[in-house]
Amino acid sequence: MSITEKKTVVITGASRGIGYSTACLFLERGWKVITCSRGEEPLACEKNPDWLFHIPTDLSNSESINNFVEEVHLVLDGSPLHGLVNNAGMSPKTDYKERLGCLNGNLDAWHEVFELNFFTPLKLSRSFASILHKGGGAIVNITSIAGHSIHPFASSAYSISKTALSGLTRQLANEFAQMGVRVNSVAPGEIETEMVSSEYEMLIPRIPFQRMGAPDDVAGTIYYLCSDDAMYVTGTEIFVTGGQHLV
Repeated sequence: MSITEKKTVVITGASRGIGYSTACLFLERGWKVITCSRGEEPLACEKNPDWLFHIPTDLSNSESINNFVEEVHLVLDGSPLHGLVNNAGMSPKTDYKERLGCLNGNLDAWHEVFELNFFTPLKLSRSFASILHKGGGAIVNITSIAGHSIHPFASSAYSISKTALSGLTRQLANEFAQMGVRVNSVAPGEIETEMVSSEYEMLIPRIPFQRMGAPDDVAGTIYYLCSDDAMYVTGTEIFVTGGQHLV
């Protein structure tokens, strides 16, 4: 099949964790995949011809975003885009290894968090709007349970940026509806990835399912929201938390 016969998705932050699992699932379902991350090209990208391109990109940098957008348009060469998964995010610590709170840390670090976690999804959604319209596509923003309640291990900057992204999702859904583009978000809870430290184990008793989730749990929800099964779903946020958001 050519790129015009298969659906295509762009996934950010795809070198590991949720982003990587999501890319692999879309490949399994027969989609073409374009990814980016700060890290190196995943090995699976070299082995699968449907993984069209992995573009090393620092999405917290405006010039890098512009270059990434240009490269995606070059790869697609006029073909439509059917999915955009805004997964890339960050939660840096202060110079003293503290979580970035309201009373500590440099405000420049707050700006950096918001640039990647909030403004980058907005910029990419706007930049790909026309080809998403052409493909009748869907946008999925990755938010967080930390954006809805105080989390013991999430920084204030990270949590608030994810709260803002939840709000952006609703506004995008309203404005992009006229183009036939659906916009939703997925809020993961405690997911076992390379970023999760051993201290997260103490949160398991607070999870009704009594376990952490896996990246594949989140990937399946993302895929659903991009698929034809969710053609009448927009402006919603799905919690993939094992019920933790209920407690």
